Amino acid sequence: MKIYQFKFFFINYFVLLQFKKKIETKKDRMQKFTKYYFIGIGGIGMSAIARYCHSKGKLVAGYDRVESSITKELAKENITVIYDDAVSAVPQRFLDAKNTLVVRTPAVPLTHPQLQYFEAQGFTIKKRAEILGELTAHSKAICVAGTHGKTTTSTMIAHLLQQSRVQCSAFLGGIANNYGTNLLISNESNYVVVEADEYDRSFHHLSPYFAIITSTDPDHLDVYGTMEAYSEAFEVFTSLIKTGGVLLMRKDVKISPRLKKGVKLYTYSMKEEADFYAENIRFERGELLFDFVTPTDRIADIRLGTPVKINVENAVAAMAVAWLIGISKEELRTGISSFSDIHRRFNIVFKDEKTVFIDDYAHHPAELRASIESIKLLLPEKRITGVFQPHLYTRTRDFAAQFAEVLSLLDELILLDIYPAREEPIEGISSKIILDKVTIENKTLCNKKNLLTLLEKCDLQALVTFGAGDIEYLVPQIAQMLKNRKTAEKE
Repeated sequence: MKIYQFKFFFINYFVLLQFKKKIETKKDRMQKFTKYYFIGIGGIGMSAIARYCHSKGKLVAGYDRVESSITKELAKENITVIYDDAVSAVPQRFLDAKNTLVVRTPAVPLTHPQLQYFEAQGFTIKKRAEILGELTAHSKAICVAGTHGKTTTSTMIAHLLQQSRVQCSAFLGGIANNYGTNLLISNESNYVVVEADEYDRSFHHLSPYFAIITSTDPDHLDVYGTMEAYSEAFEVFTSLIKTGGVLLMRKDVKISPRLKKGVKLYTYSMKEEADFYAENIRFERGELLFDFVTPTDRIADIRLGTPVKINVENAVAAMAVAWLIGISKEELRTGISSFSDIHRRFNIVFKDEKTVFIDDYAHHPAELRASIESIKLLLPEKRITGVFQPHLYTRTRDFAAQFAEVLSLLDELILLDIYPAREEPIEGISSKIILDKVTIENKTLCNKKNLLTLLEKCDLQALVTFGAGDIEYLVPQIAQMLKNRKTAEKE
């Protein structure tokens, strides 16, 4: 072996050892803890990590403010959930700084009594995103970022891989209807799908192998301050993609990627030619069909399992990732047609010959527009009544005019009070600032307590509930009211 070859070999061997040591250190950091306590365990992202830790034999418990469908399911899985924020409510066995890792969500205020106690006692405390970063650092992580579309797209990708020979693990931002969970675990695949959350710059903790950016419409301006800072955060995210990896970006996203050498860039679109795009989109006999075009091929007559037009765009992104990984045409066709969406993403809750009731998580103006336009395409003859619960005072303040413009596309609007989530009230900010700008005549403010009474008086043809807050807890009651109405009409 020549001297320069030996030097090259030695340098590469040393780099490989250092990389391996770094990965093993991250693994050890997680493995040394036998107990995990989650503050905000009922969150969709937090609950997935809690389930993962529990599946690995760790002792898991956590706090959340209120009982929910998620916390009930966690309890059924033998994960302890408490609803009292007092330190005395924490199970005694978790008050062990040496063996307990505390995981918190940014939605929990720093004044939370349990969080303050754990900090004062020297516990190791990690943000949810840091844990995800450590869990995915040694995997081929497929990280889906974007103001909207990331939950559906990441779940589609996970489904396409899971039902193929490739398989994957996944930490999802919603409950996948195909699997009834937000966590998928595969011991046979090195691919892991995660939703890359931009809030609090959480996605900067990730190490993507594949990165997907679905949109960069401004949001979370309470964190970023300006639209420029928001876009810049996505550019930083692109710089984290591992060498040899891929950035897949919607064609009209306006950022300048900062890619490492060896990272490939692809674009996708629903509306125009790109590296991957859809053509011949059409509705036939209640089904949504399109052709999927790749850099080298075309797969005709793809049937979308959820016939919502905005999901064509998400499907193109998901199929592009799967195609790049090497999933076959037949696996792509079968997978996308069998995808049954996510809980609270354009879910048809009730349907009879007169009324269709849809529940949707949309809480940003662009999401609302996509949802309302999809309903108009799906149900062109029906009058649309929308019930919207604004999410966050800051988002309402920042986008009141945009919300009003989009909600004016409805035939009738019922506007609920703002769901505050992690925020304190802001003086002068209420749902009324949206209502005053809405241009349709049939509009009203209503509190949750009186919503059912109001709906009982309405001529409901297409009813849709929108929002990311606690409006979901009214959905079963509304569905039951519609069933009762149908029964009464028959008698």
